[in-house]
Formats: sequence, C-alpha cells, structure tokens
Amino acid sequence: MQHSALLNVMIAAARKAARALKRDFGELEKLQVSLKGPANFVSSADKRAEETIYAELSRARPGYGFLGEEGGKREGADGSHTWIVDPLDGTTNFLHGIPQFAISIALAREGAVVAGLIYNPAIEELFVAEKGKGAFLNEQRIRVAGRKHLAESVIACGLPHIGRGNLPLARKETGAIQERVAGLRRFGAAALDLAWVAAGRLDGYWERDIKPWDMAAGLILVREAGGYVSDADGGEDPLATGNITAGNEAILKELLKVLKDAGKS
Repeated sequence: MQHSALLNVMIAAARKAARALKRDFGELEKLQVSLKGPANFVSSADKRAEETIYAELSRARPGYGFLGEEGGKREGADGSHTWIVDPLDGTTNFLHGIPQFAISIALAREGAVVAGLIYNPAIEELFVAEKGKGAFLNEQRIRVAGRKHLAESVIACGLPHIGRGNLPLARKETGAIQERVAGLRRFGAAALDLAWVAAGRLDGYWERDIKPWDMAAGLILVREAGGYVSDADGGEDPLATGNITAGNEAILKELLKVLKDAGKS
C-alpha cells in the first residue's frame, strides 16, 4: 500500500532508530555476566534511539513539539503539533533478551492523536494508523476481534513492579478479571498490547499508571481498527489520566464493569 507523506516520515524515523536497537539487542547476551552493565547499556540504547527519532522527525517536520520518554518535553515553534515518542517500550523485556519490545511514535494535533506507529524490530512487525484511514500491520488491514463476552476472551494487562503503581488495586482487578476470562496475559510492553488488540490477537487490555508515550500510538491503532478506548474508569481521555482500557465495544463495556466492581471491593 502507499502510505501518506506523514506516515512515511514516521516509518523512516522508526526504521533508522531500529537498526541500532537490533544491533544492541544482539549484543545483550554478552553483557549478562555483569550486574550493572546490561541496565546501563539499555539506558544508552534508549537515549540513542530517541535522539535518532528526534533528529529525523525534526528534519522532516521542523517546528513540531516533541514529548519523549527519555528527553521529556521539547517545545516547538508550531504549537499545534507534538510528536509523542517511546523509543523503547518494553525495556525490561529488551534487557532480558525477550523479543517483545517496540518503538512507538504518535502525532498529536491540537491535543488529539491523528497518527500512530508501533514497530517491533525483533520480528519486523510494523503497525500504523492514521485518523480516518484505518489500521494496518505490514501493509494488511487489521480489525479488532469480534468476541462479545469475557468468558471467551484473552485479555492483557499491566502489573505494577517495584516502586510503581497500586499493587493492592492491581491484585483486586486481576483477580476479578481472571475469574471471568478464557486467558489473562502480561507481556510487558503497553504499546504492543494495544497493537495486538487492534490486530485481533487480544480481545482487550487494561493498565494503570502509564505515560502518554506508552499509549498514544496504540490508542489510534485500536480506534482505527474499529475498537474502543477509554481510561480504566470509563473516562474519555486516557492520555490525561494515565490509565487505559481497550477492546471492541462489548468487551470494553464488560471490562469496565468488572474493574469498577473490583475497585469497590
């Protein structure tokens, strides 16, 4: 398929950053003998990838703002457009040699996400979406799954780790969901969880306490694949609240009800 000029810019930036990430991923095995080495190595890989993406996007669209996991917010002369970038979502997976990580790039216009890209260079899967134009995986149109009930669904989630999130609430929510679904998964890369909902591999997903760069690209992918996205309490702005729920209309409704009831218990 022929991509728009905007998506071509995003794809070129992602592929350029991915070349170094793939090389770094291949080097990790040699660093496992050191306790300090791998973490520092991955931190450097993160920063290098973000700077590559920033340079490529800024050259193609000078003046756009930039919000990145590593470098924070960089104002641009064009106040209406902002890139939202996670150069390496799934850092812990990357560190452990697990090929479930991705580059995530989104573009927000006047605060609304209008384009998104999620790219897993380890297995060469490129998800893209643009407002009003559908969602695609490696040139093929994708749609959310059609299941209507949690009992037949596979749902993904995020789980708090040391020093982050509300562990008691997470236990209540995962316990409540486990009792109602065919399968519960925790893959460790929010962007890819959302991309997999868009592709119909997962029926739904929820996570709390994440950042805009974790979810911005996935949000438009799900919506352009015919799905629905809210925050985990049913609100309309996940980017503002830092929590997200996604699925088709029926699954999202069921998920929100279970999560609401779990929060009351």
